[in-house]
Amino acid sequence: MKVPLARTGHPSCLDTIFLCLVMVVVSGCSSLSDWRHSRKEASLPVPEPSDRFLLPPEDGDIIGNVQITAAGQEDTLLDIARRYNLGYEEIVAANPDVDPWLPGKKTSVVLPTQFILPRQKRQGLVLNLASMRLFYFPEAEPGQAAEVITHPIGIGREGWRTPQGATRITEKIEKPSWTVPESVRREHVRLGDPLPAIVPPGPDNPLGEFAMRLSRPQYLIHGTNKPWGVGIRVSHGCVRLYPEDISRLFPQVPVGTPVRIINEPYVAGRRDGQLYLEAHAPLSEDARRWKGSLEPMTKVVETKAADLPIEVNWQKARNIARQARGIPLPVGPGGPDLAEILVKAPQVTSTPPWAPLNYEQENTLESMPSEDKRVDNEDRIPPS
Repeated sequence: MKVPLARTGHPSCLDTIFLCLVMVVVSGCSSLSDWRHSRKEASLPVPEPSDRFLLPPEDGDIIGNVQITAAGQEDTLLDIARRYNLGYEEIVAANPDVDPWLPGKKTSVVLPTQFILPRQKRQGLVLNLASMRLFYFPEAEPGQAAEVITHPIGIGREGWRTPQGATRITEKIEKPSWTVPESVRREHVRLGDPLPAIVPPGPDNPLGEFAMRLSRPQYLIHGTNKPWGVGIRVSHGCVRLYPEDISRLFPQVPVGTPVRIINEPYVAGRRDGQLYLEAHAPLSEDARRWKGSLEPMTKVVETKAADLPIEVNWQKARNIARQARGIPLPVGPGGPDLAEILVKAPQVTSTPPWAPLNYEQENTLESMPSEDKRVDNEDRIPPS
């Protein structure tokens, strides 16, 4: 566009104003849509925190609520999962028709931020391997309501299974060194990726910044330098948390805290007189052993239903178990199905206010492998 000049050959004051207006209009076209998008995001309800909840009474077992968000232009499901304190398998199971690496702008993403508490004493730490989730029941301060804290975890891969049973926290270590087990060193030599006997604290240490040792001393609950490994089976048996999760949990958990590690893909619970079932895919070893049998699910539901005057819709329960979406759903007559729950779920921003705008450079998308590379390279990750 040609801007008329004053007779002196220099733009007049009016010419300058006109030129600025033209530049604003031309350059602002793209930013206008961004502004509208940010206004729309700002108008969404504030999302519910997904890591800390008031502990329900003994006749209730469910915390949180399912939420819905829309993926941003460059979001992956892993990005959204980390912002909402979810693991990889959790968010992928809840969104089976969404590409985890390229969901696409404005694609609806289900946030499975509702959980049934494990069928365990509400004390100390409870880790459920099948759901890859940790629950911490801290002692309530005098006059304060009891709470439960929950985080996603990464666990031992097949052949290096995280052990089940009762244990406790025996030691807490800040900036830990990693003494590499001899079996791990031999494995890495075979892979052409030898490891030193001891990996000092720092960005190359798979234990991250904090570690809590169990009474089975070869096993730790710790951070990680590979956050995308949270929510999958990738370690040599230790339990991994996001760096931001372990940094908050570490000072709260005292030495001596009891730890129970369970493996329950099917969890039943109550809320408002309804019986709910939360189903996760069994670990691969269990799936082979069970050969498609849903008897473990049936036993869990029958045990919970024994205390309630509710008739179980077994066809619905079987469908929930087979789909294994990880979302608590009612199994009694007249209860809403998943579609009805999602329609009523609140729509929230893809970046909640508590999430940092940028994680550390090594934790960004560029450092995350593609789906194929993740599968191929799991054995090459220094597994703690």
